[in-house]
Amino acid sequence: MEQYLYPAELVTEFHKWPPWRGLLLYDPQEEKSVSTTNSAPAAWLTQEAFDRLKAELDHLSGAGRAEIVQKIEAARQEGDLKENGGYHAAKEEQGKIEARIRQLTALLRDAHVGEAPADDGIVGPGMIVVARIAGDEESFLLGSREIAGDSDLDVFSEKSPLGAAILGHKEGDKLSYTAPNGKDITVEILSAKPYAA
Repeated sequence: MEQYLYPAELVTEFHKWPPWRGLLLYDPQEEKSVSTTNSAPAAWLTQEAFDRLKAELDHLSGAGRAEIVQKIEAARQEGDLKENGGYHAAKEEQGKIEARIRQLTALLRDAHVGEAPADDGIVGPGMIVVARIAGDEESFLLGSREIAGDSDLDVFSEKSPLGAAILGHKEGDKLSYTAPNGKDITVEILSAKPYAA
């Protein structure tokens, strides 16, 4: 049996009636396939970083959730929820905690934990890179912000334009990449050493 679906515009904007205008024919028997790929490389983490993030996840999943539930319940007892700033702040905090739990779960699930990358001068995740970028010498960690913890070390993701451009290159290589603003930026890799916490 054929079914008809209304486009979203017809549902939300009543001035587009009559209802038969813009109907879509939908065949429920039509097979649709959706494929997804996860081509993102796994993040490299030191054992110390993995343990620290696992402890944070355990806290947020257990005691952290319990604390926020208590805050929400206490704020709910104060009365009218429409004008209750404490309730809205607690709900917002709950959303942030749940987002961090999802982020940590995904990171730890896909993480490569273990030894530092080889000290072969080839740029890869977990390496401290010293490079001359557009004439300025900069030192940064290539990888996840989670590896560096609370240090002042600059971190570039291997998925960033700079990170993707230098990934796999070795000391002495000169290259250029296109920044998000459209400018070509030259880079010379001066050194690449494994990160040690």
